[in-house]
Amino acid sequence: MSAVLVPPHAPEVRFEPLTLARLDQVLDVEQQAYTHPWSRGNFTDAMASGYEAQLLLGGEELLGYFVAMQGVDEVHLLNITVAPRHQRQGWARVLLDALALWARGRRAQWLWLEVRASNERARLIYETHGYRRVGERKRYYPAAHGQREDAIVMSLNLWP
Repeated sequence: MSAVLVPPHAPEVRFEPLTLARLDQVLDVEQQAYTHPWSRGNFTDAMASGYEAQLLLGGEELLGYFVAMQGVDEVHLLNITVAPRHQRQGWARVLLDALALWARGRRAQWLWLEVRASNERARLIYETHGYRRVGERKRYYPAAHGQREDAIVMSLNLWP
């Protein structure tokens, strides 16, 4: 995993599973972070389906989270978010490391994700983390004014 420098006065940083008790906190961050956020139903459906949904907490403050779905020999990242006030502090790398560790523990060979074509910052984070562009999904994401935006499909080989 990447080394993360945490100031000595910072609260304990930890992962815990997403529960209904923390869902409002997640929805608040989701609304702040995206123009087209996931709904409560998206999260509850993911939880009911047994998808991996982990929160990254600093004390009781939500720093970020991810939701991933396991397949036969792969994991598909469905949502990864760093709270806007905690962006550009390295937490995305921590979340990606935790996701890869979890996926390797389940013997997954590949991690897959889609990212908005316009989200250059996220694409750069994924690329520096070893993900490679492998395709495109036309008109995959909702966009402003009823339009649609293409998605870039990326993957990471967990056992190169």
